Amino acid sequence: MSRPTHPDRTYVLLHGAWHGAWCWQKLTPLLEARGAQVHTPTQTGLGERAHLLSPSVGLETFVDDLMQVLVDEDLWDVILVGHSFGGNAITVVADRCPERLRHLVYLDAVIPRSGQSAMSQLSPELQQARRQAALESSCGLTMPVPEARAFGVSDPDDARWLSAHLTPHPIKTYEDALTLNHPPGHGVATTYIAVTPDYGPTQKSRDYAKAQADWNYLELAAGHDAMVTSPEALAEILWAIE
Repeated sequence: MSRPTHPDRTYVLLHGAWHGAWCWQKLTPLLEARGAQVHTPTQTGLGERAHLLSPSVGLETFVDDLMQVLVDEDLWDVILVGHSFGGNAITVVADRCPERLRHLVYLDAVIPRSGQSAMSQLSPELQQARRQAALESSCGLTMPVPEARAFGVSDPDDARWLSAHLTPHPIKTYEDALTLNHPPGHGVATTYIAVTPDYGPTQKSRDYAKAQADWNYLELAAGHDAMVTSPEALAEILWAIE
C-alpha cells in the first residue's frame, strides 16, 4: 500500500475519562493557527455522545472509535496525543497500525500493559472507591464525575466550565484488560509529558515512561488537565515534537 502524504502537521487529540472533545477547546485553535490539522474525537458514551452509553461500551469500543477516525479521515503521519485514560486507546492503535503514526504522545496518561486493566493500575483503595461509587450512582454502569479540583483545575471559571461538561464514565472501560502484541509504543517515536503537581492515578505510568531509554520524558507545571490550565505552554511542547 502506498503511503499518502499530507503537507500539514496532523494531530489527533484523545481525551481522558469523564471528558470529551470539548476539553481541547483552548488548545485546538493554537495548533490550527500554526497550520496544523487537528482532530478531537469523543469516545462513545461521553461528552456529546453520552446518549450512546450502554453496558456494552468497553475499552475495545474506545479503540474502535479512535481507529475509525484514522481510517475514515485517511490520516497518516499523525501525532497522536492521549490524555490520562486516553493512553489506553492510543497504545492499542500504535500496537495495531504504527504505520499511520509519526509520534505518540502520552499527556500525563495511562500506559497499559498487556493483560492488565486500567483499574489494576490504581491503588487498591482507589479501585474500591471507584467501584463503590459506580454501584451507588448507577448500579455499576458508570463512575460519577469527580470535582474539578481532582484534575488540577483551580481557577473558578475553568472549574465551573469543566464541571458543566464532564459526564459519568463507563466503568467497563476501566475493568477490561487489553491484549498487546508489542511493548507500548511499538517502535513509534514516543514522548511522555508528566504534569506537576503529580496526579496519583498515573504514577505507575510516569515511572514506566522514565525507564524507557528511547522515549522523551518532559515535565510541565500545569495540573492534570494541562489543556485547560496551560494551553499555551502545552501547544509549544506539542509543536516542538517532531
